Formats: sequence, structure tokens, C-alpha cells
Amino acid sequence: MAKCAICGKGASTGFQVSHSHIRTKRIWSPNIQTVKAIVDGSPRRIKVCTRCLKSGRVTRAV
Repeated sequence: MAKCAICGKGASTGFQVSHSHIRTKRIWSPNIQTVKAIVDGSPRRIKVCTRCLKSGRVTRAV
């Protein structure tokens, strides 16, 4: 799975628990987008989670 280049957020694992308490493994994936951003003064394509995009931690290249 992809990870955020800014905060390092990746997929987390756990159990989906039904009403009868049968546990099956599942994965929660973060909303990762590929964006063109300014990294070290030059535009590059990086994978970033939407929380970092919304908070302004990434300066997007136009």
C-alpha cells in the first residue's frame, strides 16, 4: 500500500467484528492522492494523504 510522503500515514489493520462477534481481518486505507507539488524548489509527483493537502502542508505546483 502507498504511504503519504509528508506524514507517513499508511494502511492500518484490524478486525471487522460482526453482531455475532465473528472477527475477520480487514484493512483501513487512507485517502492517498498523487499530486504535483513543489519539493526542494522543483515540481515533483508525490503521494499525499488528503489531510495533508487540506491542512496546507503541501504547496501544489501549477
